[in-house]
Amino acid sequence: MFSVNQGAFKIVEELMSNPEYYGVKVEKVEGGGTIIDAGVKVRGGYEAGLRITEICMGGLGKAYLTVRRYEDLLLPTVVVYSDEPCIATLGAQFAGWRIKVGDFFALGSGPARALSQQPKELYAKIGYKDESDVAVIVFEADKYPSADVFKYVADKCGVEPSSVYAVITPTSSIAGSTQISGRIVETGIHKLTELGFDPKKIVYGAGSAPIAPIHPKFTRAMGRTNDVIIACGEVYLTVDYDGEDLEEYVKKAPSSESKMYGKPFFQIFKEAGYDFYKIDPGIFSPAQITVNNLRDGKVYTAGKIDVLLLKKSLGLG
Repeated sequence: MFSVNQGAFKIVEELMSNPEYYGVKVEKVEGGGTIIDAGVKVRGGYEAGLRITEICMGGLGKAYLTVRRYEDLLLPTVVVYSDEPCIATLGAQFAGWRIKVGDFFALGSGPARALSQQPKELYAKIGYKDESDVAVIVFEADKYPSADVFKYVADKCGVEPSSVYAVITPTSSIAGSTQISGRIVETGIHKLTELGFDPKKIVYGAGSAPIAPIHPKFTRAMGRTNDVIIACGEVYLTVDYDGEDLEEYVKKAPSSESKMYGKPFFQIFKEAGYDFYKIDPGIFSPAQITVNNLRDGKVYTAGKIDVLLLKKSLGLG
């Protein structure tokens, strides 16, 4: 079976061998592993963000940059695709590992989760467990993890601390913003899974989302990076499904189905008292989803691109 950690590590090696080109900093942690910094002490860039997107997908997906016009608004846009979307997204990319060690807290994403099986229920659902002597994890954070963090991750993954590679991407950075938008297919697949659809039935996935303009304040940057997906993210999935309810799943999947839809995410977050647990999880969805069923050739689509909402998020409307 393909190892998402080994697949990701090949891309990590590319970043480490060309730090100046990618705008990253490689730093060994005494008593720990290796940090690949893509925006804390260095500026990173689009190229780093694209490669980190592919790292998050465990080498089972590709990402590239284009520029797209959303009505009269021109924005850089990331396009991602995978021929193994279930494992690439839910088995690796999904930010499903909450890590708190001392004063360090971050959501861990990337293939190390497939070694630690975090969260276990999700891995039981997709039937995947990785085997690897290296662990690659991605932190959306603005500070470096300590040796204790590396030891914690290593213990959970069954590897040596020196074999843990941590990629750091702050939300308020180009690399960070790029790799968040690069989660567009994962967002759509996760939403369908939460609705009860079997993710193993998804055989191909592709999607695109604008890359959010950078804001120096974390909460504002976080709002924008959510809004580009909620308002203008698009997902196309190919499934092999013999049920009669596929159209109903598709209808319920877009962000516009959420009761909280219609306001910029920062405003939603503020009204929720800055408490994520008070936010309807249904809002974390692509704007539009299209699904093609291999069984009968039918195509279903739901949702809409909402440029006005995105403009409000960016202070343009």
